Amino acid sequence: MAARVHFYGQNHAHYLTKSIYRRARIFDSDRFKLKLIATLNDLRDELGFRIFGYVVMPEHSHLLIWPGELADPSQIMQKLSERTANFILRTLRSNLSHPWCWRMRARFELPVTLHSPAHYRVWQRGGYDMNVWTPKKILEKLNYMRNNPVRRGLVSEPGEWPWSSWRFYYREDSSVLRMDPIP
Repeated sequence: MAARVHFYGQNHAHYLTKSIYRRARIFDSDRFKLKLIATLNDLRDELGFRIFGYVVMPEHSHLLIWPGELADPSQIMQKLSERTANFILRTLRSNLSHPWCWRMRARFELPVTLHSPAHYRVWQRGGYDMNVWTPKKILEKLNYMRNNPVRRGLVSEPGEWPWSSWRFYYREDSSVLRMDPIP
């Protein structure tokens, strides 16, 4: 199978998906969802990209972004993953007396056969990156993200899930994360 080709540039959007190692439901914790969103917002300011949509699910997240001049989607995801993983591991380590934290940290432990200098992994290696060239495809991806919690049975309506861009677009609510204008 041929390797997937990614086109990086500032002339189109990217739909990105990143999963948690071993599909651990780390984002059942509001604290970790809020940290992911805050870090994404900080990186937007730091790296100059635009955010059109997002959803944070229990064990993965989807983003729809428009890269700027300072970083390509791979670099953005690397920084997001690294910063959130460090926060998550630090938080779990300092709360090992709580059974949930102990279990989550154990899920992230790497097997000794993996010959890695790291002992833990929060995010699954790799991810999904799709170039989005048309307004129609942007709307398709936004609809997919806002309906993801409904399809998974987490809520019955998209507006019941506070961890997506639905509230920004349908309630003009930017209290969780402001979206940038779509070109």
